[in-house]
Amino acid sequence: MALRYLALGDSYTIGEAVAVEGRWPHQLAAALRGTGIALDDPHTIATTGWTTDELDAGIDRDGPQGPFDFVSLLIGVNNQYRGRPLGEYDGQFQALLERAIGFAGGRADRVLVLSFPDWGVTPFGAGSGRDLARIAAETDAFNAAAAATSARHGVAFVDITGISRDHGHDPAMIASDGLHPSAAMYALWARRAEPVARGLLAG
Repeated sequence: MALRYLALGDSYTIGEAVAVEGRWPHQLAAALRGTGIALDDPHTIATTGWTTDELDAGIDRDGPQGPFDFVSLLIGVNNQYRGRPLGEYDGQFQALLERAIGFAGGRADRVLVLSFPDWGVTPFGAGSGRDLARIAAETDAFNAAAAATSARHGVAFVDITGISRDHGHDPAMIASDGLHPSAAMYALWARRAEPVARGLLAG
């Protein structure tokens, strides 16, 4: 029987401006199937622009029925973009992570969190008129909070922010909107996440 996968997030999980098969969770599931792990394509609860509280409300509306064998969570960039406080994000992220663990049947070792990328390095960021150094610093602070919360809950955390900074100026790595990753960028995220996810699903 195929393993069930729940993917929670925002534009980076729904894959704004890329085809469904180009989204990182779908690429991750395909990569895992290639290693012999029968993971279904994800049931995705994600919408472009969502903050932590909006994802929480979206989960309520969707009403996913667990348990799932694997759950991923990537959320926070829109909190940063809108200037929402780090402390608010930290508390709401913890609540979402606890929900994710619940959807995994209480198994924190079946949950994977990804950091969010630095949108300031993209063409959209460069033209936004925003303080790019501040975007970078806040991105690091929000991701550090998510990493610390994940560690306290025994949840795997995969950092893809450096990938976004290394490749954010490469047109092949950015979607046509100048902001979101292309399928090629998502492939790099999936490649980084795959060994971690494989280890979780082997347990």
